Formats: sequence, C-alpha cells, structure tokens
Amino acid sequence: MTPGPALGEPGNRLGLPHHDGSPRYVSNQTPRLGDWVTVLLRVPRTVAVDSVYVRTVRDGEQHFVGAREVGTTAADTWWSAELECHNRVTAYRWLISGTTWPYAWLNGTGLHTRDVADAADFRLVAHDHPAPTWTEGAVVYQVFPDRFARSAAADTRPAPDWAIPKSWDEQPEMTGSAVVSKQFYGGDLDGVVENIDHVAALGADAIYLTPIFPARSNHRYDATDFDTVDPLLGGDPALRRLTRAAHEHGLKVIGDLTTNHCGDAHPWFVAARAPRRRGTPVPPERDFFYWDADGDYVGWLGVRSLPKFNHASAELRRRLVESAAGPVRKWLGRSGGLDGWRIDVANMTGRQGAVDLNHEVARSLRDTMDRHHPGALLIAEHGHDYTPDLTGDGWHGVMNYLGFCKPVWTWLARRDLPEGFLGSPMPVPNLPGDAVVATMREVTSQVAWQQLVHSFNLLGSHDTARIHSLVGGDPALVEAGAGLLLTMPGIAMITYGDEIGMPGLFGEDGRRPMPWDEHDWDHRILTAYRELVGVRRQSVALRTGGLRWVYAGADALVFLRECETEVALVHVSRAAHDPVRLRTSDLPGIADGRTAYGPNMRVGARTVTLRANGAGVRIRIWTPTDDGPSPRRVPTRRGEEG
Repeated sequence: MTPGPALGEPGNRLGLPHHDGSPRYVSNQTPRLGDWVTVLLRVPRTVAVDSVYVRTVRDGEQHFVGAREVGTTAADTWWSAELECHNRVTAYRWLISGTTWPYAWLNGTGLHTRDVADAADFRLVAHDHPAPTWTEGAVVYQVFPDRFARSAAADTRPAPDWAIPKSWDEQPEMTGSAVVSKQFYGGDLDGVVENIDHVAALGADAIYLTPIFPARSNHRYDATDFDTVDPLLGGDPALRRLTRAAHEHGLKVIGDLTTNHCGDAHPWFVAARAPRRRGTPVPPERDFFYWDADGDYVGWLGVRSLPKFNHASAELRRRLVESAAGPVRKWLGRSGGLDGWRIDVANMTGRQGAVDLNHEVARSLRDTMDRHHPGALLIAEHGHDYTPDLTGDGWHGVMNYLGFCKPVWTWLARRDLPEGFLGSPMPVPNLPGDAVVATMREVTSQVAWQQLVHSFNLLGSHDTARIHSLVGGDPALVEAGAGLLLTMPGIAMITYGDEIGMPGLFGEDGRRPMPWDEHDWDHRILTAYRELVGVRRQSVALRTGGLRWVYAGADALVFLRECETEVALVHVSRAAHDPVRLRTSDLPGIADGRTAYGPNMRVGARTVTLRANGAGVRIRIWTPTDDGPSPRRVPTRRGEEG
C-alpha cells in the first residue's frame, strides 16, 4: 500500500485531493432545476487512485455517479462527473478508492477514511433568481450613522426629547441602558456624503447603513415608523443625496431592517394596544404582535421597548414585505435608492415558542426582492450556527460570525475582554491555527459555496469589540486580521474606523464617534487596509477563486485562492514560526509570479519557503501553467451510474 499524507496533521495539505464549489471546480454557479453541472476533482499524482464516484442524494435516496479521469498534469490527475440538479439542493461528496486509501470520502471538511454524515457534503443550489453578481468579492463599509460624521446641517436640528446630547470628541458612557442608547452625537446622512471620498479611497464597493428610520434611540433598532427616513438624519432627501453620491462613486448602499420587532411608539403597536369599547372590532394590528396569557405583549428578549412581530399575520407580511408601500420594496431601487437589506436578528425573526416561521419569512423576503428589485442583496444577521437557516431559497448570505469572525478572534486575541463573544460568559480563548481552520471548515462546509461567497466576513461590527483592542493595539496583528478578511472567500465587511485603528473593548465602547482629525489615525493600519483592498480588487483569484488550505500551524495559516487564469498563495502569521516549505512542483507557475503584498516569498527551483519574524501578511500571485482541465470544457457523459 502506498502511504498517503496523514489526514489530521497540521502540515502541508497539497498532497490531499481537493474540490470546492468555486468556478474552478464547478461548471455552473447558478444552475436551475434540470440543469446538468460538471464537477471536477483534483488528485495529486502522489496519491494512487483506481476509482472515483460521486455520491449524491436524489429525492431523498442516495445515488452514485461514476467519475472518469479527464486530464493529467505534472502535479495532479483530474477526475470529472456530471450531476443533474433534480432537486432544489443537490448535496454530493466524492468516494475515492485505490492503494493509497482503499476507502475514503472527500467532503467540505476534508478527506475521511471512514463513513461520514451528510451535513458537510458539497451543495449545488438551483434557484430561478440567483444572488446578485455585484457582490462577488465585494468590500462593504459599515456606517453607524449617529457616530460616523456630522454635517453642518445637523447643527440646525434640535436634539430630540429622548436624547442625551454629546459633543463629537466626548467619549460615550458605557453603563446603564437608560443612558447608553440615548447618547446622541448627531451624525447624519449628509455627513456620510461629505466623507464619501474616504470610503471610496479605501476601495470599498458598498456602504452598509445601520437603521435610518425614526426611533427613540441612537441605534434606531426601535423604529417608530418605516415610512420615512429620520429627520435627524436629514430625512428622505438626505438618503437620496447619499445614494446618488454613492452610485456616482461606484458604491452600492445597503440598508438595515428590523423584521423581528419595531419600537413601542410605532403606529402599528400603538393601534394594537389602543383601548377599545366592547363590541368594536379588534384592530388588525393586534395580530401583528405576540401576547402572553395575561394579555401583555411580548418584547424581544424581554425588552419592553421592542415588541416582537408575529409573522403568522398575513396582513403584517403584506404591509412589511409584500406591499409596494412597505419598507422592503419602498426603499429599494429607484424609489429609495438602496441596493439591498441586512435583516436585524434574522435568526429570531418568525420564531417564538412553538412557532417557527423563520424560513417562510426568509423566502418571502427573497421572493419579493427577486420579483420587484432583482439584483438587491439580502443578508441575515446571525451570531452563532447559521447553517440550518442558510438553505439557498431565502437569505443570500449571513453575517459570518461563527465561520470567520470568532475563529479569527480566537487566533489573534491578546487580551481578555469585559464581555465574551456576542454574549458568551467566557472570555475569548487563544487557539492555534489548526483549531481555527477546523472550525472554519466545519461551519462553512455545511452551506453551499454560493451562500458562503455572498456572506459578510467581518473582524467585528457595531455590536462587538474592535479588532484593534482585541489584539492589544498591535498594528501587525490588526494587519494579520485584515489580511485574512481581504483574502478569503466572501464579502469583506469593514466597520467604520477599523481602518484607522479605532479602539473599543465591547459594543458601546466600539461605537465611538469617528475621529476626523487625521493626527488621531494609525496610518500604518490605514495603509495596510488600503493596499490589501487594492490587491483584492486587482486579483480575480482573491475575488472569485476557490479556497484550498495548504498549511495550518499554531502561528501560520497558508492557503491558495484558485481560478483558471490566476492563483494566489496567501501566508498569514500571528507570530514568528519555523519555515513552511512547499514543493515548487505542486505550484506550477509560481516561479514566474509576483509579490502582491508583504515581504517576498523565497521561491527556489524545488522549494517555496515561507518565513515570518512576527505577525504579517504575504501574498504571491501568478498565472497557472499546466493546471488541468476547465469544468466548462470537459466532454460530458451524463448520468453514468456506478
């Protein structure tokens, strides 16, 4: 028996078979029902393989399709099979047999010489309206309107009665819910317009605004109506000025909508609670909310100011989602100028006790947006395991806290935080790179590639600590985090101020006003962000390529982003480490590549050597030579059963 690479070792993984859902390995990224899709498997020539099958599930029953060898290069043998998208979701994995491994499965978590469950199978999702293409490899810049920038017009608006006014250079108070949400700095949408050149210079593709509707808090997640833009932000005209300016700069604008709840001053809730005389009809708004056995309303997580929507009401769904006058449709496209929605606490929307309408709500939102505003993006907030909810027919993607943000935190954290990760009672642990990659692969393997690449990767948000404080203010570790953010598959989301090294130990501390005096900026961090975004924008591999893990050690992560015309080798370190050595023959074309970011990699005739004296990022990009067949040009032999 020919010995194969050890499956669990943290060392070089280029000796293992590989497949992912990217265009390098899958012929059609947006199939419809009945379409046939070609899938490719890359097997290193050091691995002895006699036969390969694809195991899929058709109408609930497993089904095997024989694969055939379709190409050989100096480094790899390529196998191909054709799959019919007979069901909305076609799950599949590879079965490999030979003298190296007599029995092995390859799924999204890697190679296994034992039987495995279906959860980590690769997936093809058939949908009549695929996700928008403008998001592929995009960089999104998150703005918290009250704290980003204050225009001169804001000085003419008196503070509302609920507010505790603050000067722009004053630090927020951190304790007391009655104070924290009422601190008012007066940032507005014209302030975003006046500073849009900063966002454009960073290289962003879109701006994501946290809520902009009238409310009685600085965060505005307690909307008092969905029909207008908050006058404190400049009202409807200010939103149109912003979307127009953004579009002129080539930027999309994404809004933030609460489909889970509204504020207790919202007219729907006021009508639902209004006293009525005996014999008068119950207002339809009564069914918009949940009520307990004592007749009291249910607040989201018990918060009295946030009554929770009951999506069993068809009239609620009509007003909120389906009607042209409702917020979902009104503010998208020509009417409102927005290019998509991020849905607040999407994981809880439609769920209360024995009721679970979450998937129905997601499908309704997706269907409405697809029919009336094709090309609009639908992102779900989800702070933990989102995989059961990301089925392909609802949310385009999620905020990828579990599959990206938290693993990166556990690798880079250099200090305990006053709060754990998104409500966890435990401090953020510090873990080695192989454990971090294992989490990333376990989570992301359970969703389709198209859902992964349309999800927000992030190093933090307005709800979390800042990456700068997490790593103890070390700019090299901030750069390492930004390197992962801007080189891995998905939409990269940057929270305002991260690019200049803003601190913050938890959510409210991280919502400090953006300092516009450049003397307060960390220009080393800003330069790193701008250059990394620039490399991403110029590289088709970093924007749309597949992901092939090469090495995961305690202090170093190495991976490839691959497409047919370009390959990028990414090396991110959190500390100095022993050299990582790769065979040049496994990376055809690398000798003629270029250093795209960071120090040069040592590329010899036989060995590529990756070294690091500390935290940092290195990227080398090249055109592949002798790199196997294209999945779109392989002759087909459809439906061959094993």
